[in-house]
Amino acid sequence: MEAATARPPESSSSRTVPRQPGAAAATQRRSTATRPRRSARSPSSSSKNSSERGHGPAAGAVAAAASVAALLRQLSLHPGLVDKRHDALPCAKLGALVEQLGDIMGSGHRALVFSQFTGFLAKARKRLDQEGIGYCYLDGRTRRREQVLKRFKEGDDPVFLISLKAGGSGLNLTEADYCFLLDPWWNPAAEAQAIDRTHRIGQTRPVMAYRMIARDTIEERVAALARRKAELFKGVLDHGDLFVGGLTAEDIRGLLG
Repeated sequence: MEAATARPPESSSSRTVPRQPGAAAATQRRSTATRPRRSARSPSSSSKNSSERGHGPAAGAVAAAASVAALLRQLSLHPGLVDKRHDALPCAKLGALVEQLGDIMGSGHRALVFSQFTGFLAKARKRLDQEGIGYCYLDGRTRRREQVLKRFKEGDDPVFLISLKAGGSGLNLTEADYCFLLDPWWNPAAEAQAIDRTHRIGQTRPVMAYRMIARDTIEERVAALARRKAELFKGVLDHGDLFVGGLTAEDIRGLLG
């Protein structure tokens, strides 16, 4: 088990957590220091990406493959997200999360926990209830959003569960100095944006960000795809604008092998 910190607010960490039934959960390092800028694309490149992302004859096949990839990603989190008959199975990733939350809460830290899947956040809520861990919750359907944010800011709940869509913008949550990403995102800009919730004006402590990945699952390929995209556009990307069109056919082929 390894952890590393750097000066605030740009610290990062890596840690391996216990093996899951059929797949192991692991966290990988994510640095939040780099903010690349956008550069112009060639017309031929733009045209190719446009056709692959929804305007060519293969668009339907790409969409179908993307749906399969989404199902595989949910299976990596918990089989109950795909088939309710398996809903009662234990979840190793949530077990690893609770273990790490126990460590940080004992030192007076607070954490943001992100997922793209509200179904998995519901399982996280249930597990935190079972463990007696206080939390706030925010997703796209949450009413009285400002009251929820105020409760976390002014209260003492150590955990804030947030969906990707709800936490994408407009949040300043420097009360937390730990960030857990329960499922990897192919779009590195979206991941960076989530971690940035803790990297706002007023943050005085190092921020530790953990990406939790199930070994030997599609999550490893999603994480690898995100790294490739980040490297490809490093220095020329501004806030992820080049990623908003979705996955390309080549990306899908890489995910599904």
